[in-house]
Amino acid sequence: MLEVADVLRRYGGEYLATVDGRMPLDHRRAFEDILRCRTPAMGGHVFACTHCGHERYAYHSCRNRSCPKCHGHDAADWLEQRRKELLPVPYFHVVFTLPPQLRGVVYRFQEPLYAILMKAAAEALIKVAADPHYVGGLIGVMTVLHTWTRTLTYHPHVHCLVPAGGVSADREWRPARRDYLVPVKALSRVFRGIFRDLVRRQMPELRLPAAAWKAEWVVYCKPSVQGVEAVLKYLGRYVHRIAIANSRLLSMDDGKVTFRYQECGQTEWKTLTLAATEFIRRFLQHVLPSGVHKVRYYGLWAPSNRRLLRQVQMLLTIDAPRAAIQESPTPPQKRSAPLSSTLEGMPCPRCEKGTLVCIARLARRGRGPP
Repeated sequence: MLEVADVLRRYGGEYLATVDGRMPLDHRRAFEDILRCRTPAMGGHVFACTHCGHERYAYHSCRNRSCPKCHGHDAADWLEQRRKELLPVPYFHVVFTLPPQLRGVVYRFQEPLYAILMKAAAEALIKVAADPHYVGGLIGVMTVLHTWTRTLTYHPHVHCLVPAGGVSADREWRPARRDYLVPVKALSRVFRGIFRDLVRRQMPELRLPAAAWKAEWVVYCKPSVQGVEAVLKYLGRYVHRIAIANSRLLSMDDGKVTFRYQECGQTEWKTLTLAATEFIRRFLQHVLPSGVHKVRYYGLWAPSNRRLLRQVQMLLTIDAPRAAIQESPTPPQKRSAPLSSTLEGMPCPRCEKGTLVCIARLARRGRGPP
């Protein structure tokens, strides 16, 4: 199967010549790590069959969060942790997008403005939902940052998962309507105002284009009719990975890369062919700066409200949606053990009679993973 690493390996030198040493450090680190991932440069283990002696090499992953091959186990672990925090209620999927006039500025100041983008989206949701006309309580908001379209162009936006209800000031559960959370036009204007205020407060020297404040800021909000599990899996695919999976790459010939994609809301696959250097540029522009968190939790899901969240979970589990929430101790949370990728004990792929056992470790060459 064709991989992003194959494209970097064949055309990476040509791309590096175009940037002329102006490659950001995080881009270079991702570039190098993806090339090394699951190769002898990363080190690994040697396994041998107990029956026929067949040897199999297992090289380590680079663990870079932009690598398309890594983090499958991390994504599964993240999903399992999120399932423990879910409430037995319907959910809404809300998407906040920035107008085109701001994308260039956001790309130049990614670390502070990504944080402001996620915070503004969550605060807008919490503020509008607190109105008694809609929910009348504190909602939970999980935000996931995306920076791409399906053709890998730069398009920063935030996906939010929101339970259909919240906790009122008198500590009661207030359910939202099943098919309506908040008015999106009002939500978009509140979002725009909060974003502007946060930028002025945290980055007073930054001047944003005046046209951005006259444009309509698009917000999408619909109930997750496919179920919360489908939305979680959709978000989980990109929590530990970047904009494109290796499975979407189709060919790499004559200095061009062809991959498949789907238009939003459609099931038919289309293809797009780009110059290899343009493909690499589009891929690397979605590598986040070090220290930027792609997922954040607010409101009822904020770390400071974990005790309240557990109380709401217990309350809704016993099917008493209007009962007052009583104080109760928070049960201790156990950390899940890291998932192992070892081949130890697996059946031999050659003879299918013996099992694989580790007989040697391979040393890592060069710089280690981040």
